[in-house]
Amino acid sequence: MLMVILGCKESKKDLSGETPVKISDFMAAFPKTTLPFTAYDTNIAKIADTITIGYKAFIQFFPDSSLQTIVGKTRKISIHPVGKIEKEKENYLLITFTNSKKISYLAVFVTDKKNKFLAAKELISSDNTDEYSHSLSINREPTFLISREKTNKDNQLSFSRAGWVYSSEGIFMVVINDTNEDSRKDNIINPLDSLPRKNKFSADYAQDKKNFISLRDGKTPNSYRFFIHFEKEEPKCSGELKGEMKMKNASTAQFTQNGDPCIIDFHFQDREITIKEQGSCGNHRGIKCFFDDTYIRKKDSKPIKRK
Repeated sequence: MLMVILGCKESKKDLSGETPVKISDFMAAFPKTTLPFTAYDTNIAKIADTITIGYKAFIQFFPDSSLQTIVGKTRKISIHPVGKIEKEKENYLLITFTNSKKISYLAVFVTDKKNKFLAAKELISSDNTDEYSHSLSINREPTFLISREKTNKDNQLSFSRAGWVYSSEGIFMVVINDTNEDSRKDNIINPLDSLPRKNKFSADYAQDKKNFISLRDGKTPNSYRFFIHFEKEEPKCSGELKGEMKMKNASTAQFTQNGDPCIIDFHFQDREITIKEQGSCGNHRGIKCFFDDTYIRKKDSKPIKRK
């Protein structure tokens, strides 16, 4: 019994980060994850191990910027290992982060076989106010299937599912995008419609009522808020994205956002705007189509004069 007690004491490693941590000790804190694996936004904190990893220990092996994309700039977080998925070329570490407001995040951090950081992605969080139930399932590939669903008053199920995989390009990309919600949109609501449009390119650009881009004034003269919606018939596919783009020169702009692999280039010529998808925007569109088209600027409507 004495030998067992002494052995337990020797095996307990300090992961606070107040002293240097060996990578072998850090990786040993992650038990092997049995696949398939499932988690819900209501049980994120419960699935984590009781072992606590200190912030100083964590950033010994992962860049601080990778953590900021998940929890922001705060350092007042509780970090707990969930598990490890070992594949031929990389390892996937499942980790929970809980901030001072008791909001929990489940994320995956990818390393190569020499434990060098490759990529990170937030999977689900407990910070949801959209009336949907959020869940995560991981298969043996692994594909990270992130789902949300809710049942309305008529007992009809609305759902969206996006399957993410880590690619050899060093990013997570969407390989599954399934939803039944787009078909239920009778009227397309433009969330930017009432915002100011005093800047040079602020206007509505369209092909028809279901394929358009709205640009409105951004936070600076060189930035624009935008909303894109399109619906294609052949092949049957749709996409929608709201964000902010920044001008690169007098006629081109680009949309990028931390934590999102989607990149879109905008080019202005005469009264037209052409968009071209450069990054992986599969989380905002169907798998059979892209943000790649040209739209014509609509004439600004004049206010009606009344006697």
